[in-house]
Amino acid sequence: MSAFDDDMIEAARKTFAGPITFLKSAPKLEHLPNPVVPEVAFAGRSNVGKSSLINALTNRNSLARTSNTPGRTQELNFFDVGEPLKFRLVDMPGYGFAKAPKDMVRQWRYLVNDFLRGRDVLKRALVLIDARHGIKEVDNDILDMLDTAAVSYRIVLTKADKIKATELADVFARTEAEARKRPAAHPDIIATSSEKGMGIPELRAAVLEAIG
Repeated sequence: MSAFDDDMIEAARKTFAGPITFLKSAPKLEHLPNPVVPEVAFAGRSNVGKSSLINALTNRNSLARTSNTPGRTQELNFFDVGEPLKFRLVDMPGYGFAKAPKDMVRQWRYLVNDFLRGRDVLKRALVLIDARHGIKEVDNDILDMLDTAAVSYRIVLTKADKIKATELADVFARTEAEARKRPAAHPDIIATSSEKGMGIPELRAAVLEAIG
């Protein structure tokens, strides 16, 4: 059952059916756009399906670049939503890429940590977790970072169509229990599928809810 009423779902649908454009990539903090509107960031392991989910959310085929090489994007990518501008989506660089050089991983930590700690307009992070695996050790790293930075976040399961309903229910329950233990986590999680459109209306509504 959705936590959002029909009006919220419809308002979110209309918002994401409107203008959405890529603004810029920021490899370092000095390249960040001016903090003039609320922001919602997407975080997730480099093969969790983040770009596909952003494309499904915004109803665009190629707004976020999907890559066959996980971990390629090592920048914060900003997207403007609305005209006039209402809010921004931030695609954070994927984490947990096993083949990445150590200095790249270190740069990722600095960039993400400093962004999370210092971005006053960041209203919420959406942390994407692969429904086939649940929360893994590498995911706990970003959850700890968000808890420490006191950034509100909501866990979103991806690829929920890839497992049986009973398995999904189990992963959902375990993930929800984990979220409720964490200080900065939203207690409710959302299960999604970019391919099937499952959970996408609710995720759009969750973004609107986050920006207030």
